[in-house]
Amino acid sequence: MWYVKNALTRKNLMALTGLFLSFFLIIHLFGNLQLLLPEAEAKLQYNWYSDLLADNILIKIIAMVLYLCILLHTLDAISLTVKSKKAKGPGYVKDRRGRASKWYSRNMMFLGSIVFLFLVIHFKDFWYQFKFGELPLDANGNKDLYTLVIKAFDQLWYVIVYVIAIIALGYHLLHGVFSAHRTLGLYHPIYSKIVKYLGMAYTIIMTIGYIIIPIFIYLNR
Repeated sequence: MWYVKNALTRKNLMALTGLFLSFFLIIHLFGNLQLLLPEAEAKLQYNWYSDLLADNILIKIIAMVLYLCILLHTLDAISLTVKSKKAKGPGYVKDRRGRASKWYSRNMMFLGSIVFLFLVIHFKDFWYQFKFGELPLDANGNKDLYTLVIKAFDQLWYVIVYVIAIIALGYHLLHGVFSAHRTLGLYHPIYSKIVKYLGMAYTIIMTIGYIIIPIFIYLNR
């Protein structure tokens, strides 16, 4: 009984943290879309935006919640996956689950691992450099994060890694957003269809939105 309660609690926590992270993706995308502006305007606007977020106490609190959500979401996913494998025991010689579920729903841990590894790279290359690195200042005296981002997306290998990670994130979201609502008990035959289609629309917008940015920068440099 303790395992059931514990597993349900972890699933609810993973659903809530996942939905928060999904909401954050929207805000982050709006900020990153400034990179598509003409170069001179994009540089000043993006650096001003980044500096504004860094000095805002409310944003700092949200950032702490974000880091905590990433950590909890990852740990819960690992814990639930391990316990699920132990509970199932040895698998059958031939796996026929593909007839009942989508491949991405059966490989959420794998997709999540790709996203997590990318986040480690992403935080190291941008967040860490912005917070603790010696970045030059732009004409307005703000840290020049724009140039750092542009240099990263000037490299084809980085663009490819970024695109692969975002595609993995897209499939992760495709199952995760819908699954989170069911986990939280928000299930109804009609309502679930609406959530499913909204989740698909959200996933497509997020995936395309994030992928466009590095490709656009690479092709226009």
